Amino acid sequence: MKRHLYLITFLFSLAISAQDLDTFFSKTNTFLGTHVKNGKVDYKTIHKDQSDLDEILKIAEKISIKASDGNSYQAFWINAYNVSVIKGIVDNYPTNSPLDNTAFFDKTTYNLGGKSITLNDVEHKLLRAKFKDARFHFVLVCGAIGCPPLINEAYMPNTLDEQLETQTKKALNGSFLRVNEKKKKVEVSEIMKWYEDDFTMNGMTKIDFINKYRTEQIPDNYKLSYFSYNWTLNKQ
Repeated sequence: MKRHLYLITFLFSLAISAQDLDTFFSKTNTFLGTHVKNGKVDYKTIHKDQSDLDEILKIAEKISIKASDGNSYQAFWINAYNVSVIKGIVDNYPTNSPLDNTAFFDKTTYNLGGKSITLNDVEHKLLRAKFKDARFHFVLVCGAIGCPPLINEAYMPNTLDEQLETQTKKALNGSFLRVNEKKKKVEVSEIMKWYEDDFTMNGMTKIDFINKYRTEQIPDNYKLSYFSYNWTLNKQ
């Protein structure tokens, strides 16, 4: 009898958790669709009324999800990261840059997925360390112009791989790098310098990684350098 009751309780808790996750994705999708345009965030309007943002984060507190549930786990934590960045900005609004706020990435904590956790821990411990996927760098948006642009929809489990591919291609065929054919040189975001190991896994060079997603291939003999990261706030 006890086993039977335990099983019922367990299945009920799983159903509630799945429902919370669906609600989290749905409300995040609506929120981003309302407040993000061309990669820029309307922090001013969100600051005036944070109720929708706070509701999303309240739902995120209760969600329990395991890394073995790959796409759902990754989609949850990518969205949780991006929404928490927005929360961190509006809590310090007006501000010119996330770096203007002390320990924005490594000390400020958020209650997400049953944990009290920093943005750096979400990125480095829960995503990069577990999945070894360099495409995370093109979807985790740090609140600055130098980041890849924030999309105006949520990352969803059933479309996650397609969304990761799309954002990586957009970045590597867009503002993430600059090609100078006369000087046989390509300049890329400092992200590829800071996280070199992510872009050179399995014997791949950085040029190899870039060409995997580029429409116009970069010749192997081009010199690679880095342009300075723009930490100015990605506001509308």
